[in-house]
Amino acid sequence: MPLTDLTLAECLDYRARQPAPAGFDAFWARTLQAAEQAARPPRFDPVDAGLAAVRVLDVTFSGHGGEPVRGWLRLPAAPAGALGCVVEYLGYGRGRGLPHENLTWAAAGYAHLVMDTRGQGWSAAPGATPDSGGSGDGPVPGFLTRGTGRLDDHYYRRLLTDAVRCVAAARSHPEVDPDRVVVTGFSQGGGIALAVAGLVPGLAGAMPDVPFLCHIRRGAERAALPPYTEIAAYLALHRERAEALFAELDHFDGLHFAPRATAPALFSVAMMDQICPPSTCFAAYHEYAGPKEVAVYHYNGHEGGGEFHRARQLAWVRERLGTGPAAPTPVLSGPAAPSRG
Repeated sequence: MPLTDLTLAECLDYRARQPAPAGFDAFWARTLQAAEQAARPPRFDPVDAGLAAVRVLDVTFSGHGGEPVRGWLRLPAAPAGALGCVVEYLGYGRGRGLPHENLTWAAAGYAHLVMDTRGQGWSAAPGATPDSGGSGDGPVPGFLTRGTGRLDDHYYRRLLTDAVRCVAAARSHPEVDPDRVVVTGFSQGGGIALAVAGLVPGLAGAMPDVPFLCHIRRGAERAALPPYTEIAAYLALHRERAEALFAELDHFDGLHFAPRATAPALFSVAMMDQICPPSTCFAAYHEYAGPKEVAVYHYNGHEGGGEFHRARQLAWVRERLGTGPAAPTPVLSGPAAPSRG
């Protein structure tokens, strides 16, 4: 599995130089306002997952257009007050899976809300959220061209809106500290986490792991494996639509969410990644406006750091959220303590 993109030194120097589309902020303000107005209170229904150390709640919250989106909220078994929370978005094709899966974050003492991905769930983990959107102008199988030709109908407008509303659902739960929420995800989930970091204020952190949906045009020209290859397949048939398609996809590109994100971030990049070429991930990383660091896995493909990186994430989250409920704010007598910003 050789290097197929830029070297690390070249990635560190690479800049996309691609401005956001005109009306980007207005498009997302309008989209999110409509979703908020259509929202109903989320439901948290306990389920028996056969676990002694973790409680699992079946979550239903209002996503794009007020449509129901599912998820699992996993909590430590013993109620412990307001917890730090990890909101997780899933990789391409994955659904929320089964209630007893993915227990790491709850076992570490955090609330953990996994969002189901509308219309997905055929790969490795089943889903429970249908996608109501139309197919658009002759899309190829997959999601990058679903709804193309009508920006308001594009699949990723719906999905990213769901992701923003998922944070609101997490913050509404009485056992979650709304000021201690970190968003994360792998591949497609990493791209979603990056978008949410640019759209939702007040997050405690973001962990985009080998993120998809970054520098999408370059991904379409460099990636050897799907999903970016969906774009090339579409344009091989619709040759005249290249500029129009990329103008639409610009509204969902991490390049443009990154400069609007201020929460601390831990990225990961794999230098032999044929699915999310490292230059695309670095392009978004360089644009990220908040405090940031990146873990680079030189000899890995799209699997990135795997469980090795999860250990790094656990340490990184603990530094920002601690474990268990937040400590009460101390009452100072005398001069204020110096800040450690």
